[in-house]
Amino acid sequence: MTGHGHGHGHAKWRPHSHDSADRVDHALETSRRGVRALVWSFAALSLTAVAQLVLVLVTGSVALLGDTIHNFADALTAVPLGVAFLLGRRAATRRYTYGLGRAEDLAGVVVVLVVAASAAFAGYESVVRLLDPRPVAHPWVVAVAGVIGFAGNELVARYRIKIGREIGSAALVADGLHARTDGFTSLAVVAGAAGVFFGFPAADPIVGLLITVAILFVLRDAAKEVFRRLLDAVDPASVELAERTARAVDGVLGARDLRMRWIGHHLRAELAVTVAADLTVEAAHALAHEVEHRLLHTIPRLTAVVIHTEPATGAERAHETVAHHR
Repeated sequence: MTGHGHGHGHAKWRPHSHDSADRVDHALETSRRGVRALVWSFAALSLTAVAQLVLVLVTGSVALLGDTIHNFADALTAVPLGVAFLLGRRAATRRYTYGLGRAEDLAGVVVVLVVAASAAFAGYESVVRLLDPRPVAHPWVVAVAGVIGFAGNELVARYRIKIGREIGSAALVADGLHARTDGFTSLAVVAGAAGVFFGFPAADPIVGLLITVAILFVLRDAAKEVFRRLLDAVDPASVELAERTARAVDGVLGARDLRMRWIGHHLRAELAVTVAADLTVEAAHALAHEVEHRLLHTIPRLTAVVIHTEPATGAERAHETVAHHR
């Protein structure tokens, strides 16, 4: 069985190393990219909210004030994600033998809850404005502020989603989708301002209700992604690719019991490979490392593999013995 790597080269492969130092470096680099994305998006959303706040003081728009407060709150969702990325850098311990990468999944839950609160807030404000219409001064200024809010949120959304997908962070992708819903909320402010300008003040709360529905759809997608990750879901295509890759290694007679799971934004895998019964322990160990080598090069974001080698004959008796003693 192997769950670690050594520096090794083969005729078909470029010499490289899969030792723990290389993996730690890779983990640190992806975490740095995640933290960098959070810092820049936090700064962008904060600037967006400050610009909107200035225009709130000019117009006295309650709708714009709500959008501004919303953007300030959204900027703060970077905090739990940033903490999770920093925790994920910590080395494994005797208590947390896989490290603290799962903190990222918990941060994703926080983001989903914030998106749900955003939908509730947007819906509540829309209903209140329907029941109690309020005049808005300088509707064109409100529209400009809404455009600013949309632009800031959309830029942040694209950046977070892009980096999140590149490093495999479901939480960062969910936070990007969250920023996108906030951009829609800002567009509702623009639509409401247009309605006020053309003498139809009810347009603001009506559009707000439509945006609430849009946020609920995005919430569904974000929650699905985050909770799948919490339940150790992986892409079936990655599982199939891993099985094909293992079986294609010379000397491997079969591959089974493949399991994969995410720890933060890194994949781990374990599987059993069948080898010739007359192989020496040393040869089986080398073959296991070759399978590990291929998998780490083939499966995106896979950083650790545990491989159990089984002889082509006699393995079932050992399994039955273990099952009998359970």
